[in-house]
Amino acid sequence: MTDDAPGPVRVLLAEDQGMMRGALALLLDLEDDMQVVAQVGAGDRIVTEALAVRPDVALLDIELPGRSGLDAAAELREQLPQCRVLILTTFGRPGYLRRAMEAGAAGFLVKDGPVEELAGAIRRVLRGERVIDPALAAAALSAGPSPLTPRERDVLNAAADGATVADIAGKLFLSESTVRNYLSAAIGKTGTRNRMEAVRAARQNGWL
Repeated sequence: MTDDAPGPVRVLLAEDQGMMRGALALLLDLEDDMQVVAQVGAGDRIVTEALAVRPDVALLDIELPGRSGLDAAAELREQLPQCRVLILTTFGRPGYLRRAMEAGAAGFLVKDGPVEELAGAIRRVLRGERVIDPALAAAALSAGPSPLTPRERDVLNAAADGATVADIAGKLFLSESTVRNYLSAAIGKTGTRNRMEAVRAARQNGWL
């Protein structure tokens, strides 16, 4: 939607569950002032598709195959700054909210809200407002920042699919002893007993 050619709000929708994606697209298209111009099911397609269709608002899930919605949001801020990003996720976690704001998202909603709330949020972020659930915002402030360093997050992400220490070392160009040190630090900071528990705890807190 531009000043020169007024029209419906152009929305890009990124959601990996096909049924949910289709339902959201249908519901948003029922709004008189909205048009879903692109739908993607993988995070690594978001930026390419957005550059092709130039949406006014990108509605992104967080946990997507290929690339997280948060990483894509950060790149959209650089590549397509006029596009407003609204995170819509199942995971209303304080850590995710903090990371979404750091990535430049204009709003953060959970999927259990009514479609009227979502449509209203899209209109509000397009006007330059920020849309965040007050209870989640308060929880984010009280939870504090992530205790994990960026490298510890990298190692935990690499370990999430069951990769061995050698695999992680090769992927991240680190020595195996360094990987073990990062894993040990992450396990200690998350108060867990092993790497998979650390991954789960970090995800539950929105640190990954």
